[in-house]
Amino acid sequence: QAFTERMEALAKQWKDLHDRRAQLKAHVVTSGTTVKENERLRTQALKKAKEEKEENSKKESELLSARRELDALRKQHQKLSKKLLKYSLFKRYLEDVVENSQFRDIEDVISYYKALVRTRKDLLQSQWWHRQLMEQGKVLQQQIRAEKEAEMLQCKNDLVQLQESFDQAQSDICQWEDCWAEVQDRAARKATELKSLNMAIHSLFQ
Repeated sequence: QAFTERMEALAKQWKDLHDRRAQLKAHVVTSGTTVKENERLRTQALKKAKEEKEENSKKESELLSARRELDALRKQHQKLSKKLLKYSLFKRYLEDVVENSQFRDIEDVISYYKALVRTRKDLLQSQWWHRQLMEQGKVLQQQIRAEKEAEMLQCKNDLVQLQESFDQAQSDICQWEDCWAEVQDRAARKATELKSLNMAIHSLFQ
């Protein structure tokens, strides 16, 4: 509609230009007979003709642009018409869905479908986060297990070393007990010898 109005305006301007050109020619013919006036009128006519030529060129350029725009709109209209024909089957299908379901109209079906799409997207996002948390939990569990296993291995090594130290200590205790018994035995013998020596000295003194 806008293009039609624009074409009508261009046609009207074109008609006005032709009318003005005709009026100008008539004015030149019926103008005064003096050379100076004729020259002035001729100069004005040339100037007017130049302006009209430029205006006509501009209008022709606008007309050409409008024709190109019209061609583009026609192509787009044909494309949309084909697409509409292609999707008309789905429109009939949606109408059948509305007739045989609790939906009130096609817009209600589309809104429900969009809600399902959003819900599915949220569900997939939630599942993705759940998988990420599970993977992170597994990695953390493996790290903790490795640390605990390392600690247990270290504890076992420490326990083995402590057991060896304990065995060595028990062995040393046995040796020291034997040495202590020997020292006590030697001390007892020395005490007996000292007692005998004291008695002998006492007897000699007597």
